[in-house]
Amino acid sequence: MTRAAFFVLTALADQPRHGYGILREVEDLSDGEVQLRVGTLYGVLDRLTADGLIVLDREEVQQGRLRRYYRLTDEGVAALDAEAERMAAGAGAAKRRIAAGRAGAPARPTTGGQAGLEPPTTPGLAGGFA
Repeated sequence: MTRAAFFVLTALADQPRHGYGILREVEDLSDGEVQLRVGTLYGVLDRLTADGLIVLDREEVQQGRLRRYYRLTDEGVAALDAEAERMAAGAGAAKRRIAAGRAGAPARPTTGGQAGLEPPTTPGLAGGFA
């Protein structure tokens, strides 16, 4: 699930919202880190609708403009809950590793030369070595 999709689903978790309301809520929920453009938002809404995670709740005319309100489906609630659990588990694993490292994990053995400049010997996150 993309970060944008996660925040759109989160914005709809408590009540139906229209496009502009979703944009504002996503920005608030992400502390300004996710600022969707209108075109991006409607692309995300179309994909989430096609995936059955949200549905059109209602349409209203406000000041001569049509507002479409979207809401989560039961599948959308389940997907959001599963993603939140996955993210929380990943964050927990990272915090445990950070704490273990700070608690005095053994230093890497050196093979001579200047300390800290030995060739990497363990696989890193992107498939390289760290």
